[in-house]
Amino acid sequence: MDIGSIPILSIIAFLPLIGALVVAFAPASSARGVALGFALVTFVLSLFLLIGYLPGRPGFQFVETYQWIPVFGIQYKVGADGLSIALVVLTTLLTWISILASFKPIQTRIKEYMISFLILEVGMLGVFLALDTFLFYIFWEVVLVPMYLIIGIWGGANRIYATIKFVLYTLVGSLLMLVAILATAYAFQVDTGSWTGAFDFETLRDYAARTGFADGLQLAAFVAFFLAFAIKVPMFPFHTWLPDAHTEAPTVGSVILAAVLLKLGTYGFVRIALPILPDAARSWSPAIAILAVIGIIYGALCCLAQTDMKRLIAFSSVSHMGFVMLAIATLTPIGISAAIFGMVAHGLITGMLFFIAGSTKERYHTLEIRRLGGLLLQAPRLGWIFGFCAMASLGLPGLAGFWGEFPAILAAYEPGGGLSTTLFRTLMVLAALGTVFAAGYLLWLFQRVAFGTPKEEFIDDSHIHDTTPVEWIAWVPMLVLIVVFGLAPGLIFNVTDPAVTESVRHIGERLSAGTAAAGR
Repeated sequence: MDIGSIPILSIIAFLPLIGALVVAFAPASSARGVALGFALVTFVLSLFLLIGYLPGRPGFQFVETYQWIPVFGIQYKVGADGLSIALVVLTTLLTWISILASFKPIQTRIKEYMISFLILEVGMLGVFLALDTFLFYIFWEVVLVPMYLIIGIWGGANRIYATIKFVLYTLVGSLLMLVAILATAYAFQVDTGSWTGAFDFETLRDYAARTGFADGLQLAAFVAFFLAFAIKVPMFPFHTWLPDAHTEAPTVGSVILAAVLLKLGTYGFVRIALPILPDAARSWSPAIAILAVIGIIYGALCCLAQTDMKRLIAFSSVSHMGFVMLAIATLTPIGISAAIFGMVAHGLITGMLFFIAGSTKERYHTLEIRRLGGLLLQAPRLGWIFGFCAMASLGLPGLAGFWGEFPAILAAYEPGGGLSTTLFRTLMVLAALGTVFAAGYLLWLFQRVAFGTPKEEFIDDSHIHDTTPVEWIAWVPMLVLIVVFGLAPGLIFNVTDPAVTESVRHIGERLSAGTAAAGR
């Protein structure tokens, strides 16, 4: 099917916004159905995008370019490669699943909730598709408002504290990113004498590979980008907003936060920071790798200390995203490919774990691990689904989690860009130790929640039932993909590898040129 003649990316990105407007004027009784309908259509369109994408063709595809603020060279420019398409499909999939799963739990201010969720989808899709750095920033900020509302209105008892903490952390990072975007654009304008292309990603990437920004500017801009993206990932020690946000967010808020929003930070590193500022990226890669491994170990140890099921899963994200950042820091094709696979796998697996935590709370009215037990006796299908997802999260071969962690560890054995082999191999060993801790806290959690006998207070509780038809409809696509991607990882790697190879090639060209210049 030829979709090159239609603005498919703009349709995908803004169809949820049209859906939000329709929901705003629709009766409250039909808000759920309308929102789900628009989310499903968006998902189907993203599948057409995936089918129409040609991995063997270099560069971005389906590119749309319109002048927006010509005096400063700012454009509305969107495009897709394998990296962005993988995350776009993940986003559209989890959005309709999350909307469906929220039908029963969300019973107040339904229209406002559905509008917020659809606008959130617009922001997430826009970040993954933007090829203008200023446009990237706009979409990045769009995400903040609906997530603020979802946690602040429909969250738990301490939702205001969690929401303010989330907003302050994210806003500080966003402002730093804006400063870096403006600084690189101004430096480009001074060097070339024109604003044309000053915010264009492809132009800046080619400029960085050919000439490069001054060392001082590169360092300052990369630090600003690093803080913005590290907060969103979140990396240690910028992670403290995450457990509170997850604990207080409604179930589907936690799902979309873990499955997609955290990926905005890792995507920002791969798409923006590394290609535009490759010299600074190489200088900072050892520090990023060290912080990533600290996050892997620290997050795992924090999991072992948790008493709340949802909070434990939240800290596991800190640990798992550490593998993604370690892979990115290697500056190698295998590392960045592993990072992208890890983003998708983490989105599916951790999203499922949060769904299970929400279903457990709905039945037991608590997530205190000491009060839980006997899930396999009272809701056996839910219990075994929980066990399956725990195995996937700890990286069991044959499931998607394995291909997000094993190649990331392997990539650290031979880092690129002239990085210290000794340092990265040491970090590789420590990261592998993190997988042992992961097995410890996940098996401990599964044993405490699923095995044994129910506590006395829940023995005759009529609220405790097994999986419902709606849960099966929402969860089956995710469970199937966890298995499919685990058995056939090439389904993702074949889509993302060409884009990764091209990105690493641009980074390598600049690093090689810089090494040659230093030698002279």
